[in-house]
Amino acid sequence: MSTEEESPTLPMIEKPEEKRKGLHPVFFIIAWIALSSCLILYNKQVLGYGGFEFSLIGHPLTAFPIILTTWHLTFATIMTQILARFTSLLDGRKRVKMTGRIYLRAIVPIGVFFSLSLICGNVTYLYLSVPFIQMLKSTTPVVILFFTWTFKLEPYSSKQLINVCVIVIGVMISCFGEVDFVLVGVLFQIGGIVFEAVRLVMVQRLLSSDEFKMDPLVSLYYFSPICALMNGAVAAAVELPRFRLDDVWHVGVWTLIGNAVVAFMLNISVVFLISKTSSLVMRLCGILKDILIVISSLILWNTPLTGLQVLGYTIALLGLIYYMLGYDRIVGFSSRATGMINEYRAKNRLISILILLLVGFMIVLTVTGLLAVKYAPDSIQNLKSWVYYTTAGDDTT
Repeated sequence: MSTEEESPTLPMIEKPEEKRKGLHPVFFIIAWIALSSCLILYNKQVLGYGGFEFSLIGHPLTAFPIILTTWHLTFATIMTQILARFTSLLDGRKRVKMTGRIYLRAIVPIGVFFSLSLICGNVTYLYLSVPFIQMLKSTTPVVILFFTWTFKLEPYSSKQLINVCVIVIGVMISCFGEVDFVLVGVLFQIGGIVFEAVRLVMVQRLLSSDEFKMDPLVSLYYFSPICALMNGAVAAAVELPRFRLDDVWHVGVWTLIGNAVVAFMLNISVVFLISKTSSLVMRLCGILKDILIVISSLILWNTPLTGLQVLGYTIALLGLIYYMLGYDRIVGFSSRATGMINEYRAKNRLISILILLLVGFMIVLTVTGLLAVKYAPDSIQNLKSWVYYTTAGDDTT
């Protein structure tokens, strides 16, 4: 199950500034980016390459994306119940005035769209490449904005409309440049984006008062049980007749357990990231994460990427950054960042040099990896084989 996207989280409230203690916020930023990227690539490995699939009428279909999502949600249900009883991580649930009537009126309807977005998101991994999926996901803020206008949760703004049109144009250019364009996969991804947008708008409309504000872990505590039941019912009707225990052994029990652990740890990392920084920082880090996922996919799976896609995705990302920040905030952040960098370089010359060397090394490593996709495919194939055998535990050739 992927985040932001196919990870079971809900929007969180912005917390007031407080004195930071403990680990540096950079640690939590790196942890969130690593776990989020790892989960998306992990899901692609399990669903697209790990053998957790079957063929129907000559078309390769992931047989069990819904079962995999149900497993994630079941694992999350068990873990949140344990955390609620033995830790303080879920003490926030005590501030939520939850009753049976509210649960049926708000949580269950939102959970329906939550489940649908997760199902569509995981099914998409079979049909489309990871870079193309990330490009399509960049339209999520656009869809959310249109739904907020439709339900009159926000006033119409022509300036916002122009901005989101830039994002849409960038994604459309990426679609035209996609080599492995599969209409079914695109439709599933569009469905996932629409369901996610409806879910977020319903959260804003039905759970907008202060007593219903939840952090991602508390929302997972309330939503994972009902979503696991709904996903399980759909899986029983669609996938269970084709399911065999051998499929689990083929993928690997520990692979599936590790997949669920990564998905759950991602939700915990979001809680700590927001407590140490802000939701805006998380959204900006999400853009960096998407770029890293695209690059990793190119290297790991030799995914074809055209110049037209790069152009379109760049336009979409720039439009997304401008949409989230605005001109004044971008200029302010740039000035502050420049001043902080200059001040840090003056006080820590040696560390600054080491950081520059590390950044340079990462750039060279990234460029080398991207060039290897085209000019050294044998090396990339060896790396792919190593990743597959390591994660799936398959010693066959």
